[in-house]
Amino acid sequence: MEIEKKYLIKDLPRDIDSYPHVSIEQAYLCTDPTLRVRRYGNRYILTYKKRINDPSKLNVSEEIESELSYEAYEHLFSKADGTPIRKTRYKIPYGEHVIELDIFHGAYEGLYLAEVEFGSVSEGESFVPPAWFGDDVSDDVRYTNAYLTMHSST
Repeated sequence: MEIEKKYLIKDLPRDIDSYPHVSIEQAYLCTDPTLRVRRYGNRYILTYKKRINDPSKLNVSEEIESELSYEAYEHLFSKADGTPIRKTRYKIPYGEHVIELDIFHGAYEGLYLAEVEFGSVSEGESFVPPAWFGDDVSDDVRYTNAYLTMHSST
């Protein structure tokens, strides 16, 4: 089970480059439920993800991941629909949490989103974000990667 909140970012941290980061490329074979292929650094991952209806404003999803070979990744990536997503993910410690800050490239240049995962719904509901976070878009489908890939302007 994955429990998370997602935010638009209004200001990037000044020391952004001091945090660990990795390049990500991903594409979608299906968007409901989500079936995604992702290159995460030197890893290749197939992910099944289905959102669970929850009365909270958190994203609660069932998620299953499997490692892929490079060849399997390339084959599945070539079959994907929509515009592939390319982004850099920064991992920023914040209290007991880790902020995953995504800086998008290519068709999504200028979009900055942050996700924070939680151990429980109550933990997520009590989370106080840092000042550099913008609007909470956890329940806005337009900011899911699956939606973005199918609605690119390019």
